[in-house]
Amino acid sequence: MFKNLRELLHAYKARDPAARSSIEIFLLYPGVAAVIYHRMAHACYLKKFGFIARAISQWSRFWTGIEIHPGAKIGRRLVIDHGMGIVIGETAEVGDDVLLYQGVTLGGTGKETGKRHPTVGNNVLVGSGAKVLGPFSIGDNSRIAANAVVLKEIPPDSTAVGVPAKVVRIAGKRVDYATEVDQVNVEDPVQIELHVLMNQLELLEKHVLEHIGDNSADE
Repeated sequence: MFKNLRELLHAYKARDPAARSSIEIFLLYPGVAAVIYHRMAHACYLKKFGFIARAISQWSRFWTGIEIHPGAKIGRRLVIDHGMGIVIGETAEVGDDVLLYQGVTLGGTGKETGKRHPTVGNNVLVGSGAKVLGPFSIGDNSRIAANAVVLKEIPPDSTAVGVPAKVVRIAGKRVDYATEVDQVNVEDPVQIELHVLMNQLELLEKHVLEHIGDNSADE
């Protein structure tokens, strides 16, 4: 237990440039508290002490703003940066050396039974506000962009962005359809529709003027 805690504190030091000391991390970082509480809740869950497990997890949620179901399987050295609003479902599995930012959801779609939540591999980063929904896998060493909505499996060593998320890089190389996912130069759909309407109005105006001209010639 102490070895795992020492590893966890070292992981926070390595990943968080604002971390100043192990004591500060242990006492003041909500992500550390959430993981410690979860270890206790998960042990009770495995021993079929369901009420106690849920009580611990709810207490943790109250103090940290991080909700981890007692049934979730959490690997070693999980770093939760800020952490407010993180939700991890009952059948979710999180590997070693994972980094989660605030607002992340590892949840289900409500359509599955049994295994309902994602499996996150080792050394995965999930950006703030990202939603990973469903019983599929996020491959090792992958990166999920902030606010992405992931609805299908992501291969190892990949970068996924967008809503719904698409893989734009694999092993550092852009994939063929990466140009389809441009997070900066996005066309405004309202502007596009306005252009279409303006074109239609111009055609209608031209048709009316031609019709008026034909009637004047007949007179």
